[in-house]
Amino acid sequence: MTKVKETDTVILYDREKNKKYFINLSVTKGEFNTDRGRIKLSDLTGIPYGSEVETHKGFKYLLLPCTLYDFIMYKLNRLTQIVYPKDAAYILLRLDVKPGDTVVESGIGSGAMTAVFAQAVGPEGKVISYERREEFIKNALSNLRKVGLEKRVEVKHRDIAEGFDEKDVDALFLDVREPWLYLDRAYEALKVGRMMGILVPTANQVIETLKAMEKLPFIDVEVSELLLRKYKTVPDRFRPEDRMPAHTAYLIFARKIGGEENGRT
Repeated sequence: MTKVKETDTVILYDREKNKKYFINLSVTKGEFNTDRGRIKLSDLTGIPYGSEVETHKGFKYLLLPCTLYDFIMYKLNRLTQIVYPKDAAYILLRLDVKPGDTVVESGIGSGAMTAVFAQAVGPEGKVISYERREEFIKNALSNLRKVGLEKRVEVKHRDIAEGFDEKDVDALFLDVREPWLYLDRAYEALKVGRMMGILVPTANQVIETLKAMEKLPFIDVEVSELLLRKYKTVPDRFRPEDRMPAHTAYLIFARKIGGEENGRT
């Protein structure tokens, strides 16, 4: 039975209103105020998840762990646009990221995709993130600390125009404005047979990337866009929700092959 640690981010769930309160116990101290009363936060540490906790007014909340999805969508401090979960899950599978892998990414942004990679590689794996802007690094590392994943991430405060230090990495992901400028560096860092992923928001960026990709030994090239449509969960009124998050980004994937297959030495 998993118990609450003093460094956890937890959820107080109001079943009547289907409402969630998120509390980072490593940051928030003393009491937490809700519209149903106050809760002493020190009383939460050490009790099992799934327990009911009572406010001073006698109202009971369900105590739940904050998932990585919850954190990214509702508690991540954003200085940039993020890679949304609907895209992140596909990126993870498409790049075949698994425990023990080494993943290189650029840039770190607010740390959403970094956190997804870090959770997937496990304690024996490593995520190496290149980022030029110091304010993004500080914010992303703060976010990673809140979910206990910062030890799996190494950040390099550097422009990838200088190239990557790493060779034979298991996966590589680019979330930069002009990825076509760095494809040769990405090719050199990636292990033969492994996958590279790129995220861009506009069609002209896709076109420029595809043009540059034709000059390098990449195969299995794919361009995709993922749309997520949610539905109302009331049985008597089951229908699509009124609003639908549509385009977030284009995803480009390609597999590295050895240079000799395409005359590259």
